[in-house]
Amino acid sequence: MPDPIKRIELKDGTVRYRFVVDVGRDPETGKRKQVTHTFDGKKEAKTEYARIRHETDRGTYVRPSKMTVDQFLDEWLTSATRDVEEATAANYRHALLPVRAQLGGRLLQSLAEGDIERLVDWMLTEGRRRGGKPGSGLSARSARLTLGRLRTALNVAVRRQLVVRNVAQFVTIPRAAAKAALAAKADRTPWTEAEVKTFLAGIADERLYAVCLLSLMGLRPAEVCGLRWSDVDFDAGTLAAGDNTRTLVDGRVVEKTAKSAAGRRGLPMPAAVTTALKAFKTRQASEKLRAGEAYQRTGYVLVDEIGEPQRPDWLRRRVYELMARAGVRKVRLYDARHACLTYLATQGVTDVVLAAWAGHADGGTLAKRVYVHPDLTHLQQAAKVLDAGLFAGNSTAVREGV
Repeated sequence: MPDPIKRIELKDGTVRYRFVVDVGRDPETGKRKQVTHTFDGKKEAKTEYARIRHETDRGTYVRPSKMTVDQFLDEWLTSATRDVEEATAANYRHALLPVRAQLGGRLLQSLAEGDIERLVDWMLTEGRRRGGKPGSGLSARSARLTLGRLRTALNVAVRRQLVVRNVAQFVTIPRAAAKAALAAKADRTPWTEAEVKTFLAGIADERLYAVCLLSLMGLRPAEVCGLRWSDVDFDAGTLAAGDNTRTLVDGRVVEKTAKSAAGRRGLPMPAAVTTALKAFKTRQASEKLRAGEAYQRTGYVLVDEIGEPQRPDWLRRRVYELMARAGVRKVRLYDARHACLTYLATQGVTDVVLAAWAGHADGGTLAKRVYVHPDLTHLQQAAKVLDAGLFAGNSTAVREGV
């Protein structure tokens, strides 16, 4: 077998050693791929030739590339977001923004584990660019999400033989940051029963009273914003939660149904909610008469005085104002849902009914998931519990048309 290492003499008399070796075929075109290497000494050339042949035979050879991190992430995102919802695709893009900011211009093959560790430290100390004070640290949750997306992307890079190994594989969030995040989460508690009642009493005459009750009966903010009057059946005393949601994606409103079948659920309305929604609908009819042609007949429950449907960020700001007005502790709007589900759980509502009420696919143990099928009759238990306790005395608190 001829020696694959060729002696090359340049015009100036300098001697080099060169080899050309097959490294497989291009997975897209099927064409044979070859690499050429030139060295000053024959020993170096032989060593590199042997390494490449060994890795090629094992299927682990990585061809040198000038692809940058940004270029790879563009390629990966195109593939990873082909069959996901628009909001999910936006979450992928946003999670990788810190990677692009710190490492985007680097060669993909130049990344080392230390680079990823420094990226995590930067995110936790000064990585915030939006959603707060620029230059402050991101939460451990945000850093963990970014790290998770990067790991997934680099796994694909390894599979496509763009890099030798996943340098993010064993990088973790520093223990101190993780403990601080757990402590902060423990401090974030939903309202107690007394706080819920104080809030409801303080906003009984407010225009958004019925909307707040929807959150406090366990609907997600996106479900509240997407609820239409056609989803509310006053005769049956039910509403269709999750059939339509309104979420924000890159500043735009995106409408969709809930992700899972469990998320699209019919819920029996507590009497307090029914009364409040009837009053709110009557009020909207009066607003429609006053606005005349300017009124937008969109059919949504949550609209302003001229019928314009509202976004989750608008709802969040308005509810925070109502919290301040009622003199109650400020909590996230999503925690109103937590308050409801916590109350139902502590009042003895079964796990499987609680999961069905919340719109979760997992109802508890395998036996419950397989053999128990909650229907509207089962869910009436949750409505009765809310009326008897959390919403006690509020079914007649709202005057028709107020």
